[in-house]
Amino acid sequence: MDLLTYKEAEGLRLGIRTASGVLDIEAAAGKIAVGSGGAVPLTLQQLFDGGDAALASLQLLINQAEGDRTLLKEEAGLILGPCVPNPGKIICIGLNYRRHAEETNMPIPAYPILFNKFANALAAHGEEVPLPRSSDKIDYEAELAIVIGKTAKYVSKEEALDYVFGYCTANDLSARDLQTRTSQWLAGKSCDKFAPLGPYLVTKDEVENPNDLAISCKVNGELRQNSNTSDMIFNCEEIVSYISQCMTLEPGDVILTGTPEGVVLGYPPEDQVYLQHGDVVTIEIERLGALTNRMVTE
Repeated sequence: MDLLTYKEAEGLRLGIRTASGVLDIEAAAGKIAVGSGGAVPLTLQQLFDGGDAALASLQLLINQAEGDRTLLKEEAGLILGPCVPNPGKIICIGLNYRRHAEETNMPIPAYPILFNKFANALAAHGEEVPLPRSSDKIDYEAELAIVIGKTAKYVSKEEALDYVFGYCTANDLSARDLQTRTSQWLAGKSCDKFAPLGPYLVTKDEVENPNDLAISCKVNGELRQNSNTSDMIFNCEEIVSYISQCMTLEPGDVILTGTPEGVVLGYPPEDQVYLQHGDVVTIEIERLGALTNRMVTE
């Protein structure tokens, strides 16, 4: 199931991408009774809170709405929101691709390197991202994002993916000059709209193996990153398990799992050209879709 959020006058609404268009969940729930499937979740938070029963209700709604074009919207005409608009936590993993660590001349970490972003960093597919005036070294980072579906604390690697709701495409935008001023990366990582997510939140049943997905980044159509999540040092199971040893993960929390080689920071200094006004960055992950944002002067 491919979930998305889109903007209406009253705020963000939850939709489901289908072969025929985007199903308006609220309109469909008002028109179609789903029988014993239970209440239909109208927001992502309701879906997270409702667990498997809520997901089953959505599937029933999709099945019964099939063929009713009055309940469908053209995706091209929608203004999307972040596919996860209200995460309690945005946790990120640094230096988690072997070849990325090598290109930046950093040692392979013994444990996952954790840092975070905040809600101000969220952005949607198609949304413009302001280049902060305080930096002139803005870098792209193609990343697989894990979205938690159940409360997780002290979970084992073997059971970790049971706590995952789904996955999405992310861009861990980074102001390198701000990031490297101190040993803490936060200043360069949580600038406004520095965590685009989307277009879709894809439920985990649609992703056979999150540790074997093609991942790429293009800037103005030029391929900059081209790798596979199999190059991750710590795979998805290890990441979820490790973080759960440090803190409780809640439904809706987002984990960015690191970026492969090919970032500007990894180029020789004389070849480093950071993002400029007008640059269009597209992150694409197999099965999860392509996330595109245009950089603009703040």
